Amino acid sequence: MSTEPAPPLEKIHRFLDEAGDTTFFGKGRVPILGQQGVSLCFGLGMVKFAAPVGEVRAQVENLCRAVEADDYVNHIPSVAKSIRSGGFYFHAKDDPPEVRERLFKWIRETDCSLEMVVGRKIPALFARKHNGKDSEFYADLLSHLLKNKFKLGQRLVINIAERGKTTRNHVLELAMTKARERFAKKQDASAISSEVVFNVQNPRTEPLLCVPDYLAWTVQRVFERGETRHYDFVRERISLVVDLYDAEKYEGSRNYYTPKRPLTAENKLGPPVS
Repeated sequence: MSTEPAPPLEKIHRFLDEAGDTTFFGKGRVPILGQQGVSLCFGLGMVKFAAPVGEVRAQVENLCRAVEADDYVNHIPSVAKSIRSGGFYFHAKDDPPEVRERLFKWIRETDCSLEMVVGRKIPALFARKHNGKDSEFYADLLSHLLKNKFKLGQRLVINIAERGKTTRNHVLELAMTKARERFAKKQDASAISSEVVFNVQNPRTEPLLCVPDYLAWTVQRVFERGETRHYDFVRERISLVVDLYDAEKYEGSRNYYTPKRPLTAENKLGPPVS
């Protein structure tokens, strides 16, 4: 008796980028958290779009070309350097305020949403839970973004911004293993109906990666600086932020933040700002 092959799974896309860094120690294994260029936390944000990605990509490409053509901003050193290097693309950390404003306004008017997992950099937890390895720290965070995606019944393509050693294949495979283990703790593994694949890309050649970059940057600014200006402007596009290692708020899932229960300046790591 012959059986009909299963129909191909519908392909859907997500776009993922990181904020902060995974550095814990300096020379001699001395903790250097919060020092110049070293963040207090690290986060991974994943964006989905309601419209077909081709349509949305074209809109972002048009915004990039508009920046290149605008002589009010195209002589700013960071913009000019990007243009000379192969064409302007948005990057929140480097973009001047006049350029950031354009993309932030476009994001606020676009039907998209970000899920983000933030990991506080706690040296004792890093040693105990992640064996002191950047790869395990990264994989642990990513697994929490993936663990609830196995029942979509689709082929999920995770487009990830290439960021050095953290996006190497073995790290992504470790994250997938951890995600499946977390899923299996709560549900039967036979319930998995999705196929998840990774597509590591250069942000210069995949314009849509600028959206998780910008949105994750706004969340990172809250945790690092207590600055909420940009986050508040686009928070309706930030559906969920999980402060993963905030053990004091585990009860009642108070470490989960949504547009209706937003982040505030009180989420700044260290003494809260007034």
